[in-house]
Parts: sequence; structure tokens; C-alpha cells
Amino acid sequence: MAGKKAAGESVRGSSGDAGDAQLPLRERKKRLTRQRISAAATELFIERGFDDVTVAEVARAAEVSTMTVFNYFPRKEDLFLDRIPEAVELIVRGVRERGAGEEPLAALRRLALELLAQGHPLGGPKEGFQHFWRTVLDSPALRARAREAVEEIEGALAGALAEAAGGDPARPDRDARLAAALIVAGWRTAFVEAAARQLAGDPAEAVAVDHEAVIRHTFEVLERALSGGGPGRAGRRRAARRTA
Repeated sequence: MAGKKAAGESVRGSSGDAGDAQLPLRERKKRLTRQRISAAATELFIERGFDDVTVAEVARAAEVSTMTVFNYFPRKEDLFLDRIPEAVELIVRGVRERGAGEEPLAALRRLALELLAQGHPLGGPKEGFQHFWRTVLDSPALRARAREAVEEIEGALAGALAEAAGGDPARPDRDARLAAALIVAGWRTAFVEAAARQLAGDPAEAVAVDHEAVIRHTFEVLERALSGGGPGRAGRRRAARRTA
């Protein structure tokens, strides 16, 4: 049980961000409650399998009511895949808050490498991730939710890319949607490769070293496919032609 608990903690990562101390007390308490619920759920799901654990059991383990669980996590699947909103936020913010003159694709490559270097759970291989991926693969419900998450991330990125190109983020054009689909597919392919290696028994440290090279190669391929940076640059060229 202790080994599984350690694995669950590794998958979830740090219990709080550096900026949490700046939040109001009420917000900090809410975050801590959310983290406690998710940590309890992760431990149970990894130990017994997602489909064999009820939300009521998670609530008991976290010492909260079932209603409280659903207040923080509308769906059972989100108890385990609880970083989906964070992934969306990080990717959108990475595009919106990129450096002056930095192309969206370059900003996303930098984000991917920074998350990996930080050991962030969304950055790539970590000790214990094989238990996370095995739990997902063993549950049809989690696999379905993971596919939905890919679509959510792709849609949010398309909006951010459209905005970067001077378009409407609520109605991204074809170029933005295509670029987002390619970027998410490339990023996902790198993660799937790393997950497969960990599931096969490769040490996390070795996988992480190779994962950096895979990420760099993936974004080099994306840069060639998107003609040097994606719709941000192309959109500005079209806008310049229209105003010339």
C-alpha cells in the first residue's frame, strides 16, 4: 500500500504552487480540499482500479461528503484526470503571454521544455507514471475522458492561435484549427511514446532524458509543417496584404 501511495503522490506532483501563499485564506482552503480529494481518489484508483472504486469511497477516504466531491469534480473521471483544466490554461497562457516577437509555436516549445525541466506532472515522464497510465488504459471511461480532453485542449489552442493571428478566438479559422490539431497530435505522440516506454519497464530517468530530445524533434517537425511558426505569422502576413 505504501508503494502505491508513493506512486500516486508522484503522479499528482506537488501539493501546491508557489503562488498559493498569495491567495486569500478561503481560496487556499478550497485548493487544499480539492487536492486532498484528488490525492485520495488517485491512491484508491491506482490500488484497486478506477471502475472498482465508488465516489462515496473516495469521499470517505478524503473525509468529506459525496456532495463535496461533486462540488469540486462534476464527473468521476475528473477525480483522476484532474489536471485537464490546468493543461488548457497553461497552453493558452503560453501563447497569449509569449515574448515580444516570439511565435506561438516557439512559445509552446519553450513551455514543453520548461515543464519537463521542472518535473511538472504535465511535463513528461516521472517515477510512478506507469501506474497512472495503466489505470487509464484499464478503464474505458478514463480512456474516453482522455480523448475528450485532447479535443478540449485542441479547441482552446485553436482559439489562442486565432487570437494571436488577429482573428476571433471564439471562431478560429481553418488555419488555426489545423495548426492546433497538428501541435496537439505531435505533443500527444511524444507523451504516448514516453508512456509506452515506462509501461514496458524503462526507468523514468532514462525516459525523461530521451523525452527532451523527442520534444525538440517534434517541434522541429511541426515548425517545418507549419512553415515557420504557425498561423500567427501567416495571419499577420494576410492582414498586412489586406491593408496594403
